[in-house]
Amino acid sequence: MLDLQSIGVRLGSFELADVSVTIEAGEYFVLLGPSGVGKSVLLEIVAGLIRPSAGRVLLDGRDITGLPPEQRGFSLVYQDYALFPHMTVRRNIAYGLPRARSARPAAKRRAAELAELLHITPLLARRPETLSGGQQQRVALARALAVQPRLLLLDEPLAALDTNTRFRLRKELKRINRELNTAVLHVTHDPEEAMALGDRVGILLDCRLHQVAAPQELFRRPSDPQVADFLGMRNVLPVGRVDDKICHICGVDIHVSSLTAETTHIWIKPEEIILSQEPFASSARNQFKCTVVEWDPRGSLLAVRVAAGDLSLVALITHASFDQLAIEPGRQIYATFKSSAVHCF
Repeated sequence: MLDLQSIGVRLGSFELADVSVTIEAGEYFVLLGPSGVGKSVLLEIVAGLIRPSAGRVLLDGRDITGLPPEQRGFSLVYQDYALFPHMTVRRNIAYGLPRARSARPAAKRRAAELAELLHITPLLARRPETLSGGQQQRVALARALAVQPRLLLLDEPLAALDTNTRFRLRKELKRINRELNTAVLHVTHDPEEAMALGDRVGILLDCRLHQVAAPQELFRRPSDPQVADFLGMRNVLPVGRVDDKICHICGVDIHVSSLTAETTHIWIKPEEIILSQEPFASSARNQFKCTVVEWDPRGSLLAVRVAAGDLSLVALITHASFDQLAIEPGRQIYATFKSSAVHCF
């Protein structure tokens, strides 16, 4: 178990303050945030490459804050892979293993095992410059895993890869984590990547750790509007006056089934809003006339922004619905959603 206790560091004008988080044995933990907030700095503090100015790093209860990197038993994989160009894939994988003549057969076996695990056995005799980006990343992962690290540190490992390769390697990373039971600390700026991989995700914004939770919990109950905004959650609204499960927001009454005294914001998922040309009979408590403002494509769907007075909402609809509704700016349509579709935090 890795335990970061009130970690702080100042590097020039940059300051990371009071970061506390625990990573359990075998856990896949993702640190998510935009560029420049200190994700890689925190990773290098864990690796021992940067000494924090405050706080402690504990491993199974032992203080390793001042321990040099080579004595921590961690492996670090950077975005650029850092493979040795003059070595074959086999030699790259075995680089961190004992080099004595008597140890060579074991190193060769270990390289072969990891090559099979990562589906790169046919590449063992090749050199890095002959490999694709995805193949190089697999080699870098195999080299990091060869020394059987207690913690695998990954710094934006998929950022330089194309979409299809990223998707395939995401599945590989999760599989490796489960098969080897190696704890992983993975840094990324990509929310989709974080949600696909993380057992838990820590949101680092403004050089501060805002929230740590399972992916589904982050969307159910973001800790604050900044987290919701970074995760791309549309239709996040501050709660105004409340009367018996009804929020009065921007001149519109919104029925909310899960409203509590602690609620400060509500969130309506765009895919839970139904747009129609006319009002229709439904058990949904929220239905009002609105005006189309704009729209933009989102892959196989379209995001349509509508306004009801001063209230602005985004709904996701199919291209077929877009044509059927004859969507255009200024068109009057109806928006409908259930009170149970309004999520509170």
